[in-house]
Amino acid sequence: MPLLSHAPAAGVALGALGLAAGGCFYAGLWPTSQLFGPTLLAGADWREVALTFDDGPHERYTQELLEYLANYRVRATFFMIGDHVGRLPWLARRVFAAGHVVGNHTMTHPNLLYQSPARVARELDDCSHRLEDTLGAPVRYFRPPFGGRRPDVLRAARRLGLVPVLWNATGYDWRRTTPETIYDNLRRSIVRRRRAGRGSNLLLHDGAPGGYGDADRGATVTAVPMLIERLHRDGSRFVTVEAWDRPAEPSRPSSTMETST
Repeated sequence: MPLLSHAPAAGVALGALGLAAGGCFYAGLWPTSQLFGPTLLAGADWREVALTFDDGPHERYTQELLEYLANYRVRATFFMIGDHVGRLPWLARRVFAAGHVVGNHTMTHPNLLYQSPARVARELDDCSHRLEDTLGAPVRYFRPPFGGRRPDVLRAARRLGLVPVLWNATGYDWRRTTPETIYDNLRRSIVRRRRAGRGSNLLLHDGAPGGYGDADRGATVTAVPMLIERLHRDGSRFVTVEAWDRPAEPSRPSSTMETST
């Protein structure tokens, strides 16, 4: 009977291991988790909203977004894949010349949570070199694909002088969707952030990692002016992630967005 007598203890140990594994998975992929180390999310001014775009540049959708952003005089943050920049260096330069922030989104878009330390370092370093050679300016910000990171991923970024940036609101625009659904997804998140007295860091996409030519970001492009117009009406201010790379003063939130449509 010795095995039976140890069964409850073994079950507890396995359960604890399962919880630990689940906690590590959460810490490595959930965008607002800070368990593995600090990442830049948003500031303490509820009025501030950052539009961020991942997986570009894309010859069609990035240019369309640039036109809208110029019309509304809004600056955004673009986290670019090094391979795409290699195909479209002129477009990366156009984004930067328009006053937008350009960040590192790795060279080939792997989930860094599952890569070796050597691969992590190579992905970040190669992308930074590609961007800096293309733009003629240093790159300061880095967003891990899928949000995947471990403590050594964050350390590798900081060794290269990169600030890791995640997000606290998403339009879920990588799915087949509509502009209205993207807007609604973001609006609900913005309301939650405002109730907590925080700014909103919005995740959207202007490209795609793998099937580059097959990316359809038309719904995102249509949702952006809709979002800008409605947020402008309720007193929001559009910023880049640079605005949160410093301490901010808190401000009292407003509930205007909860009833706007």
